[in-house]
Amino acid sequence: MQQRTRPGGRGAPTRASGPRGAAGRAGAGRAPARPTVARRSVSSGGAAMRTRAPQPKRFTSRAVVLGLLLSVLLLAYAYPVRVYLAQQAEIAALEQSQERQTVKIDEMKERAAKWNDDEYVISQARQRLNMVLPGEKTIVVIDPARGQQTDPAAIPGAEKSARPWYGKLWSSVEAAD
Repeated sequence: MQQRTRPGGRGAPTRASGPRGAAGRAGAGRAPARPTVARRSVSSGGAAMRTRAPQPKRFTSRAVVLGLLLSVLLLAYAYPVRVYLAQQAEIAALEQSQERQTVKIDEMKERAAKWNDDEYVISQARQRLNMVLPGEKTIVVIDPARGQQTDPAAIPGAEKSARPWYGKLWSSVEAAD
């Protein structure tokens, strides 16, 4: 039988090789009461090395599957939610547009109702068309300050400044329109 060694490297007698010997022990052929455990390796300094306790897994397979399922559901619902929000924004914009159109329609109805009044029609004819009722005399006031033109190019028959060719071309396009 082999002799065991201590961590220091020295041999140590086993129980079987002790003073009583194999004959003095009862049950000499049986297995030991507890299993022998392999000893840790010894470092060069002679002291045993410490090892860390095993860390539990951070994520179990169930947690990973649950996370994947939640991310798939999030991605599946993202597009319909975006479409819903876009539709809500469009509905709000259309409601505002409808309110503006309703206000504009009301204003136009008021303006049309004014034309049913004879006094309004007469006042508009005097302002816009310079019309008068039969028997009235028309007086036109000419403001001398308003008649003075400061731009010499605007006076007919005056010498015009030389303009570049593209300015002449553009003015002919405007005149043709």
